[in-house]
Amino acid sequence: MKDGFLKVAAMTPDVLVANPVFNGEKIREGMDLAAKEGARLLLLPELCLTAYTCSDLFIQGTLLESVKEEIEEIKDWSMNQNMITVFGAPLEFYGKLYNCAVFVYQGKILGIVPKQFIPNYSEFYEARHFTRGPKKVEWIHFLGEEVPFGANLLFACEEMPNFIIGCEICEDLWTPLPPSSHHAMKGATIIVNPSASVETTTKEVYRKNLVSMQSARLVSAYVYADAGEGESTTDVVFSGHNLICENGTVLAESKRFQNGMICGEIDLNRLAADRRRMSTFLPETEEDYEMVRFSMKPEETTLTRQFSKTPFIPANQAEREKRCDEIVTLQAMGLKKRLAHTRAQSAVIGISGGLDSTLAVLVTARAFDLLEIPREKIICVTMPCFGTTDRTYQNAVTLTKELGATLKEVRIMKAVEQHFEDIGHDPSLHNVTYENSQARERTQILMDLSNKYNGLVIGTGDLSELALGWATYNGDHMSMYGVNASVPKTLVRHLVRYFADTTNQEGLRASLMDVLDTPVSPELLPPVDGVISQKTEDLVGPYELHDFFLYYMLRFGFSPKKIFRIAKHTFAGDYEDKTIYKWLRTFCWRFFAQQFKRSCLPDGPKVGSIAVSPRGDLRMPSDASPAVWMSQMDELKEELQIED
Repeated sequence: MKDGFLKVAAMTPDVLVANPVFNGEKIREGMDLAAKEGARLLLLPELCLTAYTCSDLFIQGTLLESVKEEIEEIKDWSMNQNMITVFGAPLEFYGKLYNCAVFVYQGKILGIVPKQFIPNYSEFYEARHFTRGPKKVEWIHFLGEEVPFGANLLFACEEMPNFIIGCEICEDLWTPLPPSSHHAMKGATIIVNPSASVETTTKEVYRKNLVSMQSARLVSAYVYADAGEGESTTDVVFSGHNLICENGTVLAESKRFQNGMICGEIDLNRLAADRRRMSTFLPETEEDYEMVRFSMKPEETTLTRQFSKTPFIPANQAEREKRCDEIVTLQAMGLKKRLAHTRAQSAVIGISGGLDSTLAVLVTARAFDLLEIPREKIICVTMPCFGTTDRTYQNAVTLTKELGATLKEVRIMKAVEQHFEDIGHDPSLHNVTYENSQARERTQILMDLSNKYNGLVIGTGDLSELALGWATYNGDHMSMYGVNASVPKTLVRHLVRYFADTTNQEGLRASLMDVLDTPVSPELLPPVDGVISQKTEDLVGPYELHDFFLYYMLRFGFSPKKIFRIAKHTFAGDYEDKTIYKWLRTFCWRFFAQQFKRSCLPDGPKVGSIAVSPRGDLRMPSDASPAVWMSQMDELKEELQIED
């Protein structure tokens, strides 16, 4: 439960039709199994205490009395379990029979939720036996307790404010306006659905899409438990298709036609963060609800859930290639509009032979093709200085020629040396002044050339550099349109690789592959024996870690402690805990300290769910204090026993 993680289970038990004693025993076995797995919420199918397919036996008093006896047994069984169990049962109130979901926890019945929509078409004829349950919650006397009964019933954990359960039953989800929509707008973060969905050809896909999309629409978790083997097959078959979804993602799915249990860790804090971001996620005001509160001992959830090391990049190759093409198209379409609007006759790009400038010129070439402007109007400017190596220089030259752009070389050593003399800087002192003077000289040249050729300066800096502030203010930080502004460094590499894999120009492919093989560097310090001496990731940290931190901090607002926890889980075996801590601390500090650079960013297209434009996704004061975030890093430091 720490950090918002909650383990839930969905189970299809073995059943015998019209045998509550056997079924109750199997439910209790399932409860023990789920508790052993660390689940805090267990969901079982619709009417599983009797089986869904009892038909006219539902109206037999003998069966209904046995149901109550078994509910008493299940309730007592839950006494020492730190887990809520939800199961389906037919219950009689007010002289009518209701299809119900019963919530039991630590020896008590928390509440009973009746089904709202009673199907009576095709193979379903529930209306023959069941009455639609009331929405309004009433307190009824049941098994010696006063128990809330009604559809508008939510269950909230005192110790976890984001742990709130709402319930709908099977057909309720298939309706135009499912009850779960109202539950979520009243605060429910988890929807449970005990179901008995008949299996037919292709229904599996429809059901999976329905459940996952409902979780996305509600920005919630959705736990779905389906009836399975043991139900009557007189006319239909049930497959036990269980699902655990979170905001559109399927966390766990059972194999069909095989009774059993699935588990998954829901991230409730992640759901809450998404709801906070959405101004259209408004509270429900028209419906009256009853909130049943319960206390659950907080325990740390052992994580089995997987987190991608590269959250910006799909793992599936086909999907990754499709995503790359889509992103490059978005970049190119953004630039196309800006070029057309400004009536620019050229584009000016500082070409270094590195990843970022390579992607920028590839995107620019695509935009020029869309506008039917000759590629020779792309002015690629290489500006060798103290740190330029022959390898990057040659890659810049080859890339420009292969794309059919125009290469312009401006050696800036003399201009920078004159600048050192003008400001009184010792050129043997290789400090930040030494480095930034080169970056700003290059930007000045690009800006002036854009005036000369009636063009736009195309920015090359990426999202990761902007998050870390790894750019020279009014140097490479500045342009007239930044095509890479919302593309993280790990994704830049895949986009360049995509161009390499899809081009039919062998020379271009060879050049791109060498760019991919070159260490990331600003090349502002002199090389050693002709080799790059200044490697960015040695100085600021591995970009795969920083992009991981960036994703979970900006996309979901995770705390440093939670980010460290999932990074430790994800990168186990790749980085030591102290290494992850070191670079996470660096990320947090730099993210706050460098906001002033992001506050005046040039325009650039948003291509993914995260961007740092001051006009769009990140409106943050440049002088915001990082104290709260850094205090968590200090606590982690003590826990890890790291010395200064």
